[in-house]
Amino acid sequence: MDNDFYGLPTRSLGNAALRLEFLAEAGPRIVRLFLAGTEGNQLAEVPTFHWGTPYGDYYPRGGHRLWHAPEALLRSYVPDDTGLQAEELADGVRLMQPTEAPTGIRKTLEIHLHEDRPALTLVHRLQNEGPCPIELAPWAITQVPLGGTVVLPLRAPGQNPRALTPDRHLVLWPYTRWQDSRLRLDDDYLLVETEPQPAPFKIGCFDPLGWLGYLRQGVFFCKRFEPCPGQDHADLGCNVEVYSNELFAEMETLGPLCSLQPGQTATHEERWEFYTGLPTPATREETWDVASALRL
Repeated sequence: MDNDFYGLPTRSLGNAALRLEFLAEAGPRIVRLFLAGTEGNQLAEVPTFHWGTPYGDYYPRGGHRLWHAPEALLRSYVPDDTGLQAEELADGVRLMQPTEAPTGIRKTLEIHLHEDRPALTLVHRLQNEGPCPIELAPWAITQVPLGGTVVLPLRAPGQNPRALTPDRHLVLWPYTRWQDSRLRLDDDYLLVETEPQPAPFKIGCFDPLGWLGYLRQGVFFCKRFEPCPGQDHADLGCNVEVYSNELFAEMETLGPLCSLQPGQTATHEERWEFYTGLPTPATREETWDVASALRL
């Protein structure tokens, strides 16, 4: 099915439980996701939000995108407005970006729908088509609307309190304040309550459980991935990061860093699951209880 995202052509995929839209000529980018029996896009829409780069304006547009870490001006903000190729799969689609001339990296996003339930698997691939090795990590970024709570586990419950070595760490970006009202910390998890505040906020950690989620308007959106303990990660060891500003929030997962040789490909998978009809928690403890129960 052909659709439109603020003047950009899109195509649709769906089953009995959900329908999603992806850009047909730009990206790769998933821009909309609707669940059966609910209203509203589960992904943020920011069609005019952009910033300047040495290559021209970059538009994240909202929804889900693939980057490569660590973030840097000359590698992260290469515009992806044209040239996308789409290949139909038995259970979804493969979206292939032209090779980025400044980096030599080609991005591919595969979308695989799960049959008759609100879930999908995303396969992110970065291929080095340049002449030199590149150190990078696949970086899957999902923008969501404000008004909910991001839930991020810091460790498995029931850890030995007498252990002699550290079992968790937090990473803050220069503009992040410990006193930010959006941040809620507990021993086993952190919450980010996404509010339309003009000051940006970002925090990250190594998540050993391989999931994070977003609870908003009775829907819990869970992103699962495979953690890789013992391997190097970007951003002082992060495999998950949460960002929020006045327009949207982001749930981000990262694969391990690697030296990608010419012709090689780095792969990172996410599985998205949606749970609906949930009550609105009255406390942060209830928010954690809802999320931890759903992931079992």
